[in-house]
Amino acid sequence: MKEVLSNIYNFMIHFIYSLGFLGAFLGSILIICESILPFLPLFVFITLNFQVFGSFLGFIISWICTILGCLLSYYLIKKYFRHKVINKIRNVDLLNKCLHYMENLSLGQITVILAIPFTPAFMMNIAAALANIPLKKFLISLIISKMFLVYFWGIIGTSLMESIRHPKSLIIVAIMLILAYLLSMLVKKLFKID
Repeated sequence: MKEVLSNIYNFMIHFIYSLGFLGAFLGSILIICESILPFLPLFVFITLNFQVFGSFLGFIISWICTILGCLLSYYLIKKYFRHKVINKIRNVDLLNKCLHYMENLSLGQITVILAIPFTPAFMMNIAAALANIPLKKFLISLIISKMFLVYFWGIIGTSLMESIRHPKSLIIVAIMLILAYLLSMLVKKLFKID
């Protein structure tokens, strides 16, 4: 089984290398689509970008595309589905309480939730759109949180066993989550965002 997975991984890496510039484009499109189609494995695409384009360029491509995908998902829900959904759930107390709770989250809280690697981004995009979280607040949260999320999946994805054997990477990620929260608090005060 290990050999089969290794062969599939090597095939994917060589395939993307052979595409050249189109490989970066394909990696970008897949990451953007993951925010709309949640069954796609984001960590696989980020790992491939890190492997093929290196840590720096792979990080930049993955970070920008993750933000674009989340914004696209947020926009589509807010523009085309928000009013329909709100009208249907108007009488469901639990859902209204959840949306009210989401609407009252601070910039720091949203940032930390989005930075946690196992938070379903698709659900957060929908919740943010339905709760009518302002675009500026959501965008700032995405810019900060996705840096840490992409770094996490890039490091973990490229060296999962190494991270488990050497918990230094996991400690760095925990520190980065704390830094994401502190940075969002600073941005919140600077831009006076509730």
